[in-house]
Amino acid sequence: MPEAAATAGLGRRIMGQALPALGVLAAEPLYLLWDTAVVGRLGALPLAGLAVGALILATVSTQLTFLSYGTTARSARRFGAGDPHGAVTEGVAATWIALGVGAVLSAAVQVLAGPVTRAVSGGDDIASAAESWVRVASWGIPLILVTMAGNGWLRGVQRPRAPLVFVAVGLGLSAVVCPMLTHGLLGAPRIGLVGSAWANLLGQSVSGLAFLAALVRSRPEGESLGAFLRPRPALMAAQLRLGRDLIVRSLSFQICFVSAGAVAARVGAQAVGAHQIAMQLWNFISLLLDSLAIAAQTLVGAALGAADRLGARRIAARVTVWSAGAALLVSLALAVTSPFAPHAFTSAADVIAALVVPWWLLVGMVPVAGVVFALDGVLLGAADAAYLRTTTLASALVGFLPMIWLSYWFGWGLAGIWSGLAAFMVLRCAAVVWRVRGSAWTR
Repeated sequence: MPEAAATAGLGRRIMGQALPALGVLAAEPLYLLWDTAVVGRLGALPLAGLAVGALILATVSTQLTFLSYGTTARSARRFGAGDPHGAVTEGVAATWIALGVGAVLSAAVQVLAGPVTRAVSGGDDIASAAESWVRVASWGIPLILVTMAGNGWLRGVQRPRAPLVFVAVGLGLSAVVCPMLTHGLLGAPRIGLVGSAWANLLGQSVSGLAFLAALVRSRPEGESLGAFLRPRPALMAAQLRLGRDLIVRSLSFQICFVSAGAVAARVGAQAVGAHQIAMQLWNFISLLLDSLAIAAQTLVGAALGAADRLGARRIAARVTVWSAGAALLVSLALAVTSPFAPHAFTSAADVIAALVVPWWLLVGMVPVAGVVFALDGVLLGAADAAYLRTTTLASALVGFLPMIWLSYWFGWGLAGIWSGLAAFMVLRCAAVVWRVRGSAWTR
C-alpha cells in the first residue's frame, strides 16, 4: 500500500510539473506555426525569408539554453537540499548573464545581419527578405534570454505555473498583432513580412519583463533590493562552467540545423519553404515531448539534492514510459493527417509536394525522440552535462552532418537532410539509454 501511494504521488508530481511546462514549451512553437501560416499566405519568397530569419534568431538565442536547463538543475538541487533562498539567487545570477550576453548578441546581429543572411540563404531575394525580418526581431534577444533564465529558476523552486502565465500573455499578444501587421487587418498598416518581426518582438518583450518583475517580487523579507539583485561573480562563474558543456551541446544542434537550412535554401524557395514547415513541426513536437523531460529534470534534481537516488530512478523510469507513449500518439496523428494537414501551412502546391518526404521521415522519428528527450531531461537534472555534450556532438558528427553535406553534393535534397536528422536521433537514443542503465549519473 505505501508503494502504491508513492507511485500515485509520483504521477501527480510529474504531471504537476509537466502540464505547465507543456503549456510554456508548446506556446512558442504554436505561435511559430501560426506565424508560418500567416506569412505563408504572402507566397513562397516571404516564407523562405521567414525560414532563414527565424533560423538565425533561433541559432543566436538558443546557444544559452543552459540559462533554462542549467538553472533548473542548480535551483532544484538547492531547493531539494532545503535552501530556497539559494535557489532564487541562482535565478538572479542567470538573469544577469542573460542581460549581458543578450545585449552583446543583439548588437552583433545588427552588424552582421546582411552577410549572415546572404551566407545562409544563397540567394539575394531570400537574403533581403530575411535581413529585414531579423533586424527587427533581434532587438528582443536580451529579453528572450531573461525568459529562459526565469523559466529555469521558477521551475527549480517548484513554481511551474507562473512561467505559463507570462509566456502565454506575451505570445498571445504576438498572435493577435502578427496578422494585423502582416496583412493590414483591422485598420493596422500592411507591412508584410516585417510585421511578423514586430509582433515577435512585442511578445518577447512583454514576457521578459514579466519574468524580471517576478524575480524582484521573490526578494526575501528583510533583504534590501540592492543586496538581493547584486551580481554574484562566483555564482555566475559556476553557472557558466555548467553552461560550457550545454553550450557545446546546443552548438552541435545549431551547426546541424544551420547547415540543413543552408542546403535546403540552395535547392530553391520551394524546398526551403517545405523545410521551414517541417522544422517548425519538429520543433513543436520536440518541445511538446520536452514537457515531461522538464518534469524529470526538476524532480530528479530535487531528489538527488535530497540524496534520494532510488527516487531519482523511479522518476526516470516513469517519465520515459509516459514520453514514449505520448510520442507514439503524436506519430500516429501525423500519419493520419498527412493528406490534408500540410495545406494548413501554405497554399503553394510546389511547397506541399516538397514536404511529402520530410513529413514521413518525421512520422518515423518521433517515437525515438520520445525516449531521447525523456532521458535527456533525467541526465540534465543530474547535471550530467559533460556526457550529454560528448554524445550529442559525436552523434552530430557521425550521423547528421555527413548526410546534410552529402545531400548537397549529390543533390539528395530534403530526403537526405531529413534522413540525417533521423540518424542523429537514433545515435542519441542509444547513448542516453546506455547511460541511464548505469549508476554513474546518480552520483
